[in-house]
Amino acid sequence: MTLPIEISVVVPVYNEEESLPELVKQLLQALRPTDKAFELVLVNDGSTDRSADVLARLSAEVPELVCVILRKNYGQTAAMAAGFDSASGEVIVSLDGDLQNDPADITLLINKLGEGYDLVSGWRYQRKDAAILRKLPSKIANRLIGQVTGVRLHDYGCSLKAYRREVLSDMRLYGELHRFLPVLANIEGARITEVKVNHRARQYGNSNYGIDRTFRVLMDLLTVWFMNRFLTRPMYVFGFGGMVAIAGSFIVSAYLFTLKLYGQDIGNRPLLILALVLGLAGVQLFCFGLLGELQIRTYHESQGRPIYRIRATLRGGRPTV
Repeated sequence: MTLPIEISVVVPVYNEEESLPELVKQLLQALRPTDKAFELVLVNDGSTDRSADVLARLSAEVPELVCVILRKNYGQTAAMAAGFDSASGEVIVSLDGDLQNDPADITLLINKLGEGYDLVSGWRYQRKDAAILRKLPSKIANRLIGQVTGVRLHDYGCSLKAYRREVLSDMRLYGELHRFLPVLANIEGARITEVKVNHRARQYGNSNYGIDRTFRVLMDLLTVWFMNRFLTRPMYVFGFGGMVAIAGSFIVSAYLFTLKLYGQDIGNRPLLILALVLGLAGVQLFCFGLLGELQIRTYHESQGRPIYRIRATLRGGRPTV
C-alpha cells in the first residue's frame, strides 16, 4: 500500500549535469532517515547540456525521483511552477540544483513549519558568493523589498524555502515572480518566518545569474508592490491619481479664466497646455481605474477565487474541516 506523500522537494534544473548525482544523493541522505514519505521533483528547464540524460538515468535508479522535462527554457519561475503543480506532498520544499543550498537544512525548515507557520524562508547568513557582484546587490535588494512590501526578510533570493500546500495552491506565478513568493504568500494571509541555513560555494559550472537580474528585480518589485497594495482595489491608485490631475486642471483653468475676465491674453500661456494635459490625464487615469475594477472582478470570478482566505472555522470551540 502506497503511503501518501508528506514532503515534496522541488528543484528547478538548468545545465547542472555535474551537480545532479551528488544533489540527489544528499537529498536522499537528508530525507530517508526522517521516515516520512517523500518525493524529489526535479524540473529540467530546457538544459542544453546532458542534464536530461542524467535525470533519466537517476529516475530509473531512485524510486522517489520524479523528473519533469520542459520542452524549452522557460525560466526559473516557470520551472518552479511546473514543479509545484507536479508535487503531491502536504509540505513542499524548494531549493536550487547547484549544491549551494544544503539539503541537510530541509528538516530544519520543516520543523519550523510545524510551529504554526505557512512559509519558512532560508537565510544564507554566511553567504559564499562574490561580495560586489552578488552579496552587495542582494543586500540592497532585500532591504528595498522589505521597505516597499512590508514583508521584511534578510534573504529573498534564497531558493531554500518550505511551504504548506494550501499556500501555494492560492498563488499563481507569472514572469519572474519566484523571488517574491513570500510577498505573494503574505497577500494570501500566510504566516511567514525565516531561519538561518548553510550556504556553500558553487562546486560545478558557472552561475546563470548576471548583474542584469538587479534591474529585473526592480521591475518585478513594482508589480508586486501594486499587487500587495491594490490587488482588489485598483481604483484607489488610478482613481486617486485621476482625481488629483483633474483637480489640478480645474485650479489652473480657474486661474486662467480669471485672467481672461480681466482682459489678459491666455492663448499663448504654457499654463493653458498644462490645464489641458492634466484634464486629459485625469480622465484617462480614472477610466483606467474603472477598467481595472472590472478586470479584477473577472479575475476573481472566472477562477472562483474569493477575496478572503479562511485559516480555520471553529464549531463548539473546535476546528472543523
